[in-house]
Amino acid sequence: MKGLLSLEQITKAYPGVLANDAVDFDVKPGEIHALLGENGAGKSTLMKVLSGQTKPDAGRIVWKDQETAIASPQASKALGIGMVHQHFAVFDGMSVGENVALGLGRDFDASQRDSIRETSEKYGLPLNPDALVFTLSAGEKQRIEIVRALLGEPQLLILDEPTSVLTPREAEALFATLRLLRDEGRGLVFISHKLNEVRALCNRATILRGGKVVATCVPAEKSAEEIAEMMIGTRPVPTRKAAKRIGALALSVDGLTNDEVSIPSLQVSAGEIVGVAGVAGNGQEALYALLSGETLAAEASSISLHGQTIGRRGPGERRVMGAAFVPEERLGHAAVPDFSLIDNTLLTNIQTEGFQRRGLLDWTRTREHSEEICAGYDVRHAGVTGRASSLSGGNLQKFIVGRELIKSPSVLVVNQPTWGVDMGSATNIRDRLKALAEAGSAVLVISQDLDELFELADRLCVLNHGVLSPTRPTADWTAETLGVAMAGDADRSAAATLVEERAT
Repeated sequence: MKGLLSLEQITKAYPGVLANDAVDFDVKPGEIHALLGENGAGKSTLMKVLSGQTKPDAGRIVWKDQETAIASPQASKALGIGMVHQHFAVFDGMSVGENVALGLGRDFDASQRDSIRETSEKYGLPLNPDALVFTLSAGEKQRIEIVRALLGEPQLLILDEPTSVLTPREAEALFATLRLLRDEGRGLVFISHKLNEVRALCNRATILRGGKVVATCVPAEKSAEEIAEMMIGTRPVPTRKAAKRIGALALSVDGLTNDEVSIPSLQVSAGEIVGVAGVAGNGQEALYALLSGETLAAEASSISLHGQTIGRRGPGERRVMGAAFVPEERLGHAAVPDFSLIDNTLLTNIQTEGFQRRGLLDWTRTREHSEEICAGYDVRHAGVTGRASSLSGGNLQKFIVGRELIKSPSVLVVNQPTWGVDMGSATNIRDRLKALAEAGSAVLVISQDLDELFELADRLCVLNHGVLSPTRPTADWTAETLGVAMAGDADRSAAATLVEERAT
């Protein structure tokens, strides 16, 4: 057998979009093959073809030297193909074991419990089958997805942005697992925008642009910049961090505490960007919810916006006062999956004075506004009347960020601004965040990406176990001191991993 999988001349068109244009892609046993490209390059469509979610318009699928058709996800699994999605398909109110059994169509019994323990231990993915999912970190939830896939005994495993929510230490543990699976002779497809990870892990890379294969390479033989240039056609060049003119205090937090976070003090002034660093699961979502008004503070005075106390005001009232918010979770939180891009634009703007003044309550004008967002942020889509769930994760992220930034809010709170976004689009988003601050807005960026924070922020603080540190000028931080603060003094090995990752 020469190969495990070969996709030959795969073509798939949607109204107005040629998602895959005669794509060739193959995976050999015992290799990790990266699939790279900008958001909208065709990666997701190709994987939907392979996982049985989409039928190609043309082309051949060859599995173990035999041409085959993959008519459904069940047929894909039956062949021996498993997929770990970027968005976890787990139920928080159920146990680990119940989630695994449900995904496999089996009963959760003693035998299933033993299988989960055995598989998780064998591959370095420790899981307690009886633990409730809502108590787990993002990394532990991902282990559920991987163990569930492995219990299906796949010969080919697809991983879509697997490290986007992992700490550096969790990512290293995942890489050890993937190398073990590779050494067992399985094939792996690794989809990621983190090019240094691709260079360190993958044997080959296929690069898509505009639905076509534009290059193949051995990632270790190329620099991250060279790979990025193949992906987007040019090397993205970040803009300089311009000198700021800091204005009046815009967002202020004083003694904000609940069961999940403790924020003694936090101030963001007009014209500056303040960064909040932290590894996943340390209270970022709780902090965002309090600042956006989705969770009300115990005391109105604990949060102020332009000098007015807002701790007991909801998101709509805060938006009326000039604030805008970008949550981490795209589908279901930042956008209603089954609503069009037009309707999603309307929902977060309907109460704002500027939105009403521009006449955007009119459907035609709202459509124009949505198209303006898509054009300005290079959102690849089949039409603004299409559902939000029809966009790839990265394209939906660009739309959501653009939807908030295009209003030029006086205060912006954004959680993980470039999550799942390709390098060129990430540069565009960061440049626009800088421009927003330079125009006089106050920007608070919550991020797990150290490079992003060092590039953007004028001042930095750290959220660790729900407690926010004092802010310090970014120039006063080093990767090492920031890593130690993020990991906590009790776990300097994690800090060392953070430092090592950034250095590479």
